[in-house]
Amino acid sequence: MPNLHTSNHYYRLTVFWVGIIATVAYRAIVVLNYYSAFWVQILWYIGTIGFVWYFAHRFRVENGRERLIKEKRLTYKITSNKKLNENDREALAYVLKSLQSSKARWNYIAIFFFSALALIYGVYADLINFLK
Repeated sequence: MPNLHTSNHYYRLTVFWVGIIATVAYRAIVVLNYYSAFWVQILWYIGTIGFVWYFAHRFRVENGRERLIKEKRLTYKITSNKKLNENDREALAYVLKSLQSSKARWNYIAIFFFSALALIYGVYADLINFLK
């Protein structure tokens, strides 16, 4: 059985903040779109590079969990009350620990929050321009 462990704590924090920065960068485009094409481009690159990094990490993590669950047949064993051996328990503990320590939900909250702010600002700015 391979040594199961989550990514380094500092790497995971880095990826978390990269995701937050990418989220803010993309949403700030809505605001800067009215002021500076240069900064829109800069933020687009920051956001795109950040999201590529963040979602590549999330893809790797999610695929690793799914592969482990399938290889160990954990869903079948649990739903049919089969006995879990030591390797199965280690695999299940790894999956649960990685889910509990994941910061992905905070990224989702940030995406929602900053998207709502960008939407509110965008509608407001468009209405102001329309009413001029």
